[in-house]
Amino acid sequence: MGPLRSVVLAGGGTGGHVYPLLAFADCLRRHDPGVRITCLGTPRGMENDLIPPQGYDLRQIPAYQLPRSINMNLVRTPGRMWTAARAAGKVIDEVQADAVVGFGGYVSVPAYLAAWRREMPIVIHEVNVPPGVANRLGMKFTKHVAVGFPHQPQQAESLRDARVVGVPLRRSIAGLDRAALRNAARAHFGLRPDLPVLFVAGGSSGARSINLAVAGAAKELARNGVQVLHVMGARNEPVPIPTDLPVPYVTLPYLSEMELGYAAADLMLARGGAMTVAEVAAIGLPTIFVPYPHSNQEQKRNALPVVEAGGGLLVDDTEMTPAWLERTVIPLVRDPHRLAAMGAAAAAYGRRDGDVALLNYVLEAVA
Repeated sequence: MGPLRSVVLAGGGTGGHVYPLLAFADCLRRHDPGVRITCLGTPRGMENDLIPPQGYDLRQIPAYQLPRSINMNLVRTPGRMWTAARAAGKVIDEVQADAVVGFGGYVSVPAYLAAWRREMPIVIHEVNVPPGVANRLGMKFTKHVAVGFPHQPQQAESLRDARVVGVPLRRSIAGLDRAALRNAARAHFGLRPDLPVLFVAGGSSGARSINLAVAGAAKELARNGVQVLHVMGARNEPVPIPTDLPVPYVTLPYLSEMELGYAAADLMLARGGAMTVAEVAAIGLPTIFVPYPHSNQEQKRNALPVVEAGGGLLVDDTEMTPAWLERTVIPLVRDPHRLAAMGAAAAAYGRRDGDVALLNYVLEAVA
């Protein structure tokens, strides 16, 4: 890889920042096993559970939530930010980094500041519209901004000149052959090989409205031969599922091997987080998106291009009822031709090479 001997990767807080960071770290290592990879995180973020088990060096620095309005916190912010940037700079100097690549989350800001003070190349990767507050600040220090989806530069003025590279995905997902893994994945969960499967997952914290609606439709789905694989979300109250159903209904609090869920599924029901949208599109899995009813509607904006391409359906959170599911899922999941067409449309929109495209952009920035 030539000019890249040591890279600092910054991103934390949620899976939406940490998963693309990890996928990119894997890509760096694949292309040059000798490159030094150092990840920055905060003591409280999800990165502490996800990064060290993958064998990467995680350094913790103090990071402070950025106030979104002008108040006493904003007055205190420069001092705190200075402390955090100094800590990030220490790590950058120690590992003799050639570049900082940031994926958002509060930990990215001190990394961007420290790199800017050292006049080092900074590359920002952003998956949302509007961009997160940390990356918006980072954009003041670099012109090297990469985005995950083609709609982003059209919808956000600040991303107008960004490079569309796709979203770095884990190899287990980017390289997934759903058909080849289907029977093994179904056996893994105790699902039957001969009946259709609805895979339900509302993101890392789940989604209560989705969980309640699917539980309410469980009897009717089962009566029509539809199996359900339901990831409730570890932070959600478990929802009772009727017993003595004629076909399997499997519940899990959390699933770390999402590729097995994707392979087992004929149809997915999910929120519209950027990572979920990137993954289901890349692997061509037809999906019903129920965007989180946020004020800024970012999940709806994530999902809409896949739906417009023919790869999924979009339903409002308020309409997510057992009756809607029974009316929609049962005919759809039992129509292999329609599912195949939706899957092909999703795959045509999605991309599996986001990690390599981002690496090429970083090499360009460093050169």
